[in-house]
Amino acid sequence: MSTNQNPSKLDKVLAEARDYKASREKGYREQALKLYPWVCGRCTREFTHKNLSELTVHHRDHNHDNNPSDGTNWELLCLYCHDNEHSRFEELIRYGSTKEAKQEAATFNPFADLKAMMKK
Repeated sequence: MSTNQNPSKLDKVLAEARDYKASREKGYREQALKLYPWVCGRCTREFTHKNLSELTVHHRDHNHDNNPSDGTNWELLCLYCHDNEHSRFEELIRYGSTKEAKQEAATFNPFADLKAMMKK
């Protein structure tokens, strides 16, 4: 590429770059990066311009077509937490719930009668 570009060609390239940037900013990733702080929602790792490519937008309902402009279906996750979230979701779909059955809280209080025990 020669360094002697005529102004009209340079203007055209700059205009295309501006249009490309404007169209990208309409995308959900750019919107999410403007809405939320650059921190992973799971591990709380912080990001800068230098490593921002490692921060992803996760769709909470796993529907990539559900992109409300207020960001209610998005959360920012690092690559590792995003992979983990999708792995857990695939296991849920494949095997059912991966959580243990809910157990009632224990009601036994070992110190309930401590005062009486101390008098003995």
